[in-house]
Amino acid sequence: AGSQLQANGRTVQGELEQAWEQLTQAHERMHLAGRTDAGVHARGQVANVWTETQRDVGTIQRALTAILPHDIAVREAWDVSSEFHARHTAIRRDYRFLIDNGRVASPLLRHHALHVARQLDVAAINGAMATLLGTHDFAAFAGAGQEGTTVRTCSVARCQPIEVWGQPLLAIDIAANAFLRHMVRNIVGTLLQVGDNKRGIEDFAALLEARDRRKAGDTVPAHGLYLMSVSYP
Repeated sequence: AGSQLQANGRTVQGELEQAWEQLTQAHERMHLAGRTDAGVHARGQVANVWTETQRDVGTIQRALTAILPHDIAVREAWDVSSEFHARHTAIRRDYRFLIDNGRVASPLLRHHALHVARQLDVAAINGAMATLLGTHDFAAFAGAGQEGTTVRTCSVARCQPIEVWGQPLLAIDIAANAFLRHMVRNIVGTLLQVGDNKRGIEDFAALLEARDRRKAGDTVPAHGLYLMSVSYP
């Protein structure tokens, strides 16, 4: 049910906290770098916890992974300063959205990439994505319930063809200092219109400037989205 702790449904934060309590017999709050929706994957989510345990980080990494369910693993663990906060200290987050662009959808990728059988104009998609670079008000791509400022700084925006198990995919990579609710999924939904030549690059740029969510494309499904990494000073 996503990464953030909820009253009903399994979450990444909830599973981490339960595993931590089983390991250390202490109930501690885990802080996550990013809040991902239900169905979104993560390769590089980051969490931190303040603890008095004497276990070394290598033991913690191995033990937590052994305790956690099969869909979560702790890849690495570090000691950090008391001022570190997984979310507030982060300066950049990298996301990737995968599109299965094969004529026939790969059953192996059905939970990991959005299938789009029609040929997409990758050059046009990249042209539109170039307008995302820099500091903008991304209100046009904000999900419902977004609070606070909608201004973000985007440092990476590109689309590239890749191949997985012989299947042609498109990888849409976007990095920014922070993201709005559903921001990547709303951007990708609009980029699909560009890739279908239903919306031009100039129109995409105008949409960004207009800051009107009603004029953007649909929110694409969550299962094609990945939090790839989080960067710190």
